[in-house]
Amino acid sequence: MATRLFSFMGGDTGLWRVAAMKAIAGEPLPAAKRLEVASSSGTPFDPRAVWILRGITSNERYVDREERSQIVAKLPGLGRPGDTRAALIAIRKNEAWWALTQEERLGIFKEQSHHTRIGLQYFPELARRLHHCRDLSENEPFDFLTWFEYAPAQEAAFNKLLAALRVIEEWKYVEREVDIRLVREET
Repeated sequence: MATRLFSFMGGDTGLWRVAAMKAIAGEPLPAAKRLEVASSSGTPFDPRAVWILRGITSNERYVDREERSQIVAKLPGLGRPGDTRAALIAIRKNEAWWALTQEERLGIFKEQSHHTRIGLQYFPELARRLHHCRDLSENEPFDFLTWFEYAPAQEAAFNKLLAALRVIEEWKYVEREVDIRLVREET
């Protein structure tokens, strides 16, 4: 069985070199030179890491069956040889978001923000995996970690995707976002 728990460890080691880290909203993360992504059934510990972010893959909560089918058909798997760029987008939503019912959040996500429709425009050029942190603990520093991989030629498209998502209704509920850009290279 494939593991669903992932840890993103920022420090001095890892396959991914940190090219840039920017706090879009809220507090930044401490600087890190490299990032290691680990999947395991337990919580990895690296005493050299300056931060560790954890998330678990889960069911898709804000899509219907038709949208899910479109995502599955268009979204490529991670680890494609040409995808030497990555981004880890860490987001925490505010208490107002979590005070809404699931149905109210779905309405904002789907009917007002059109989040899935926007994202689908950028697949299969971008590969993505969403991690839920709140499923592990409400004390995690972020609620969602979204991991993207793409070829260098797709950097502008990725930036366009983020720009589109940062102006929708749903983004008004974001209290913290850290955008970490990465380059895959052997150490």
